[in-house]
Amino acid sequence: MVEAPLMPGERGGGGGGYQGDDMTFTNVAGVLPAADKEQFERMLFRSTRGNCYVRFADIEEPLVDATGQKVSKVVFMIFFKSTAIEAKIKRICDAFSAHRFDLKKLDRPRELQAQQDANQRELEDAKRILDKNTETRVRICVDVAQYLEEWLWTVRREKATYHTLNLFRSDVGNFLRGQGWILKDSLGKARSALDRAQATLNLPPTSMIERVMEVWPTPPTHFRTNKFTDAYQEFVNTYGIPRYREINPALFTAATFPFLFGVMYGDIGHGTCLTLAGLYLILTEKNADNRNLDEMMKGVYSARYMLFMMGIYAVYCGFIYNDYFSIALKLFPTNYEYEEHEANVEAKVLHPYGDSSAVYPFGVDPAWHISDNELLFFNSMKMKMSVVLGIIQMTLGLFLRGLNSLYFHSYLDFFCEFLPMILFDIGFFGYMVILIFIKWSINWDERMQKGSCNYDANGTPAACQLSDTQLTCYSYNGDVCDADTELVDLCPLDYGGTGDGCQPPNLISTLINIALAPGSVDEPMYEGQVGVQTFLLLLAFFCVPWLLLIKPFYLKFTHKPAAPAHGGGTNPLLDGEDAASDNSATGAITHDHGHGHGEFDFGEIFIHQAIETIEFVLGMVSNTASYLRLWALSLAHSELATVFWEKAMVSMINTGNPVMVYFGYAVFACVSFAVLLCMDLLECFLHALRLHWVEFQSKFFKADGYRFQPFDFKAVLARASLD
Repeated sequence: MVEAPLMPGERGGGGGGYQGDDMTFTNVAGVLPAADKEQFERMLFRSTRGNCYVRFADIEEPLVDATGQKVSKVVFMIFFKSTAIEAKIKRICDAFSAHRFDLKKLDRPRELQAQQDANQRELEDAKRILDKNTETRVRICVDVAQYLEEWLWTVRREKATYHTLNLFRSDVGNFLRGQGWILKDSLGKARSALDRAQATLNLPPTSMIERVMEVWPTPPTHFRTNKFTDAYQEFVNTYGIPRYREINPALFTAATFPFLFGVMYGDIGHGTCLTLAGLYLILTEKNADNRNLDEMMKGVYSARYMLFMMGIYAVYCGFIYNDYFSIALKLFPTNYEYEEHEANVEAKVLHPYGDSSAVYPFGVDPAWHISDNELLFFNSMKMKMSVVLGIIQMTLGLFLRGLNSLYFHSYLDFFCEFLPMILFDIGFFGYMVILIFIKWSINWDERMQKGSCNYDANGTPAACQLSDTQLTCYSYNGDVCDADTELVDLCPLDYGGTGDGCQPPNLISTLINIALAPGSVDEPMYEGQVGVQTFLLLLAFFCVPWLLLIKPFYLKFTHKPAAPAHGGGTNPLLDGEDAASDNSATGAITHDHGHGHGEFDFGEIFIHQAIETIEFVLGMVSNTASYLRLWALSLAHSELATVFWEKAMVSMINTGNPVMVYFGYAVFACVSFAVLLCMDLLECFLHALRLHWVEFQSKFFKADGYRFQPFDFKAVLARASLD
């Protein structure tokens, strides 16, 4: 009996139907990204209206897709019984980029095994081919690697050459003509190199280097540096490039920058650590050329000599302060002796004032570090030292401004800017320095003794003491005096004021009263001080309108309508035999006085001069106060070192426990390294840099030049990278 099929359909297992009573379902299997699993399943259900059965299984290890990235995937198998449904399912699989696999041979084991064996052979053949290709590629890469850098350098040199040639212009007869700058000393070398190149290529001598007879713009600036000066020059260039032939601040920065750093960072121990670090960088300077060195370490290596000098000056100032990790060193015999090691005990002076034996040979006497007035003494010393160093450096900057004016033959700037500035500076701030040294040089014990009422009738000092029983004594002049006698009547110097010269003055009050109370001095230090200070005050007041008015009005009265500029200036870098060359360069530099290169505008000139006057007058005051950072940072450094030593080491040593001492030393070393050898070092470095950029260089440095950038294969290849 033959049974007929219930429904018409295709015969065969893969068509989506069935034969006779065969209830076998058609299936589709494949691999799908795990992220698309839910959306894929939802799309199947909606498209087939639920007339399919789908199963998923996760693949444990991620698979590599066509882009080379690892993706988590799942295996799916769909069972259905319709040709129409099969077409929909295949389109859905294609839409989701699912890889489908043919599973019709699952019910025929022999054919399936044969297919697996064939697939395995194909995989092995493909693996052998891939391994062979990989080996070939590696061999080719190894062969090419030894020439890659040379090829890269060749390409870089050719690109740089063609880029420079693109800056040339076509001239008559297919010639190329270019204009540029060249160092005067390198002109002969350039001509020789050009001749050698033409001779090597057997070319006629058609190329030449000649001076250009035209008006040139302001020349670029170039300084030859070495390992020592390169870091200082980069500091200056970071602020601004010097003008052509302007005084280079880097020359002075190389000397003053490490010194001012040492003033703030003065400590023998910390300076020694910094010196050793700089010395290590100097001894291993070959590592600076290592290509694997990062940019930060390259910068540190470029400043190796600067760091070494900073450490040397820190050690020097540490000996001046007599500070070794906050501990005073008794390097020479002291002039003070304490009979009792207790607080509020007065030290005994071993040598009288004025005796050469009383002078500590170098630095500060260690007795000051254990005195009750240690902080007052070091505050006074470091504050006055900061002011003296600051005024000296600013005055040096003003003198450099005058030298610039004389060198460029800008006599108007010399007489109308430099002279009033230097007179204002010396008349007020320079006088401050003189007062400091005068006060230091006076024997105030002797002067105060002359103003005392403790002489006897024979003129013996300190032989008579006023008391309830002794109501009168004698003064230095032999006059009878008592407790109500004024100091001005006792002092024989007769300098004026309330102290008459026998009482040490407060310098800050003295300087303030020069302007606020002219014509009077409370506590004079020398005869005629009132007249000198009045004269200096009038001179300073006179310098302000001198600086403000003379130059603008001189330019106004001497101005004539300018004709179109036609000059015979030439390239001043190529040859110095033509004086017009230097004059053109000088004119290009000194022409800019704030009134620009266009039409004459008196209002613009006057405003510019007024701004410069206000900036200078107020800047001298603010810059002088800014140098007090030398005192502040030096004091902070020493006090931090003292706190770390006393809290971390002394307190642990007093316990008498070796374990606690070891732990205390570890804390002391770590804190000193982190705070004093890292943070405070960077802080002092930045403050010293600011003092040079703002306080020093602003007095003479225009910083509006531009760097000379010659065609240099070495610089081109230095930028070449194999990455």
